[in-house]
Amino acid sequence: MKLDTIVRGGTVVTPGGTFVGDVGIAGEKIAALGAALDSSGAKTIDASDHYVIPGVLDVHVHLELPFCGTVSADDYRTGTRAGARGGVTTVIDFAIPYAGDSLDDAADNWMKKAEGKSLIDYTFHICITRWNEHKDQIEGMVKRGFTTFKEFMIYESEGWQSDDRALYGTLEKMREYGTMLLVHAESARVLDELIARHHTPELMKQYGARLHPMTRPNFVEAEAIQRVVQWCEATGGKLYIVHMSTGEGADIIRAAQARGVPVIAETCAQYLVLDDSVFGRDDGHLYACCPQVKKPKDVERLWEGLKHGEVSVISTDTCTFSREQKAMWEGDWTKIPMGLPGLETLLPLTYTRGVLGGRLSIEEMCMKLSTNPARIMGLSPRKGSIAIGADADLAIIHPTRTHTVDPKTMETNADWSPYNGWDLAGFSRTTLSRGEIIVDDYRVVGREGRGKWLPRESGIGNRESKDGGTMAAGRTKPPEVVPIPDSRFPIPAAAR
Repeated sequence: MKLDTIVRGGTVVTPGGTFVGDVGIAGEKIAALGAALDSSGAKTIDASDHYVIPGVLDVHVHLELPFCGTVSADDYRTGTRAGARGGVTTVIDFAIPYAGDSLDDAADNWMKKAEGKSLIDYTFHICITRWNEHKDQIEGMVKRGFTTFKEFMIYESEGWQSDDRALYGTLEKMREYGTMLLVHAESARVLDELIARHHTPELMKQYGARLHPMTRPNFVEAEAIQRVVQWCEATGGKLYIVHMSTGEGADIIRAAQARGVPVIAETCAQYLVLDDSVFGRDDGHLYACCPQVKKPKDVERLWEGLKHGEVSVISTDTCTFSREQKAMWEGDWTKIPMGLPGLETLLPLTYTRGVLGGRLSIEEMCMKLSTNPARIMGLSPRKGSIAIGADADLAIIHPTRTHTVDPKTMETNADWSPYNGWDLAGFSRTTLSRGEIIVDDYRVVGREGRGKWLPRESGIGNRESKDGGTMAAGRTKPPEVVPIPDSRFPIPAAAR
């Protein structure tokens, strides 16, 4: 077979194990794996002394989202350029119907946002915001190639909230069509009550941005997760908890999975590296996201969940707002645009704090960032792993070389970062998307608009598998690692 490109001599992380060797690419696909592949006529990319990992799938992003009285600052141009620099080669956004829109309208609107701008491949989760109108449109969306749907248990003021009847009914539909429901789980009525009790001039002056975590205690998330897990168990519909932030949530998911409930959970990078002490800073309002970052004990429990398998995916919930947009709060925490930039730092944070920090192996990291997301979201075997026949989506990262996080040198439209000044390893030296180099020497070189929409079918996370679904939940034994010797690459201080 004639190869167009060979990635030569890297430490290649595959689902079957890690080896030092070559990845051969023909057209857009991985065509060969091995040592000393024939390079006659092929372009060669030197990956010696680097890891070659599958391109990351960020399955939870919000680009150009109208929210909190403004529009998020990263669109499909800046957002996907940021992702590519961070080794992300596929994103899944959320198509949310505007007032009166059908689900088809929502998909069309979000298609227009991405077309001609996206540097990398993309698809969408379809949000169900008006159950009575949208329930009969689900089948049509499945036929169109959308197999994941989302409902919010909060955001009544935005017109997005689903009640228990809608959640129950949608999960029944998910079972019928072999698809999956994603849920933002927070208890709306209790949350609204806590906000109302604290929404006084005196308390806002006294506590400022600290009111954000004070009015969102852990039980607000935990109770909602427990409730929707109950509906999942009752209906048999497949459920995916988005951006889980609490240790209690991880406990609920672990117990449910032990009972055979078809539920999967993700967490986000911010919940693994930040805690609610950030709200005591002078610029604490910048860190407002929903749900908010929690306590140090929650951080540790989520890392534990990633290791044990009850947390299957790491994503970002990217929703970028500038300092000027965040300043809309004017001292009232209920008016802060909620969201953080994250696409560019997802892989570096997970690699530095996870792999170099000794919490995950390199194989486990690739499972949580690439393989599991692709399988669960119906994009495997095309995406998510370095395997013959898969798309040649690759990130080449140096084991220890660090870059200092500085918004002035980054691709995101954010003029600030939650991780400003952090020294992180794991930025992508070279990113390939379907065999095309889109990042070279840490700089974006790909052309905007080259990204493709990805129609999907139900993934392994939406079907019964021979091992009871544990592959999708990330409970497989990781393959043996063939490490690059630590003596040659000392661990950076940022990971310790």
